[in-house]
Amino acid sequence: MISTKRHAKLALAYFLVAAILGLVLRTSYTTEIPITYRYVVHSHSHIALLGWVYMALTTLLYKLFLEGQGLEKKYRNLFLFTQFALVGMLFTFPFTGYALFSIIFSTLFLFASYWFSWLFIKYTPLALKQTNSFSCIKAALIYLVISSIGPWALGGIMTTLGPTSNWYRIAIYFYLHFQYNGWMIMALLGILFFVLERNNIALPKSTFKSVYWSINLGIILTFFLSVLFTEPSSSLYLISGLGGLLQLWALAVLFKINKELKRPWGTIFSGFEIGLLKWAAFLIAVKMILQLLTALPYFANLATTVLDFTIGYLHWTFLGVVSISLFLFLHYYKLIRIPKNFIRLYLVGFVTTEGIIFYKGIASWLRFSLFDGYFLALVMASATIPIALIYLLVFPPKN
Repeated sequence: MISTKRHAKLALAYFLVAAILGLVLRTSYTTEIPITYRYVVHSHSHIALLGWVYMALTTLLYKLFLEGQGLEKKYRNLFLFTQFALVGMLFTFPFTGYALFSIIFSTLFLFASYWFSWLFIKYTPLALKQTNSFSCIKAALIYLVISSIGPWALGGIMTTLGPTSNWYRIAIYFYLHFQYNGWMIMALLGILFFVLERNNIALPKSTFKSVYWSINLGIILTFFLSVLFTEPSSSLYLISGLGGLLQLWALAVLFKINKELKRPWGTIFSGFEIGLLKWAAFLIAVKMILQLLTALPYFANLATTVLDFTIGYLHWTFLGVVSISLFLFLHYYKLIRIPKNFIRLYLVGFVTTEGIIFYKGIASWLRFSLFDGYFLALVMASATIPIALIYLLVFPPKN
């Protein structure tokens, strides 16, 4: 029998590894460490996105939609294949960067993601395929597959145009956009709808259709935000802005429906879980507002010229929107018990590091100097997150 609890705990362990690698990167600004910075960046990002988020999401999706369907052997083989690829990336990227073996392992992971997508869509029971939650998750898996066009294109771009070309950056942004905004956000939305459906709360068909298509069209159109650094024609600014507006509108509709629910959230989630849900809702609202702002030429230029704003935004989405939502659902489905002390410590680390990163971005923007000890403060704030994860993994709550 598949132990989804163990799989969830392994995903959390990958998060710890990614957090430690991130801490090493920030410590390298204050202390000489014998690493190749960009190699560790590659390892940090791959393990964060593919070890923590991918593993946590697929574990949840297996438990909600596929558990009990007689797929234990197939899923176990897929799980072992995925771990082989992840461990391979973990032990090659930090030492070689993008080279033969790291490329082989990352390519194997792409095949693992295709395998999971096929398994999920083929074997989800017919009754569940009629639900809104399945529609969202099917779209998420399509985005997961689409995102892989970016890595596939990189080889040809490197050979013909080189890493300094705009197309190289566009391929990376393509991958990140459809990972963050397509696969992750749509999968999390699908899990939320699944929870509501299991509690006999369903959106009216017409409302769901308008929200669903607005979000998906928004995801496609906002990709063009990623190419605004090329200073294209004004039409692309308008298209990407329209995508941002569509997503904000869909979010506003969901917030409005939330207020109109006759059944209070307290009958579905605990007070602690409602707190996490509020955090996630606030963070995604801010994310979408920032996203819309970058459709304006001034802010588009700012986002592409001040690296700290880009890093801050990506971490806002990853550590904030995505990770806090995952904590909520893993706790709700009893895959990992998330204690309040862990969340408090994690939020201190998240809020503090985001504040420090955006402060540096603002300093670059307005051209004022950083305070003394800036990088040391960033290291100390960053250390809070792996400490919180160690606390959760080593001292899990007993009941």
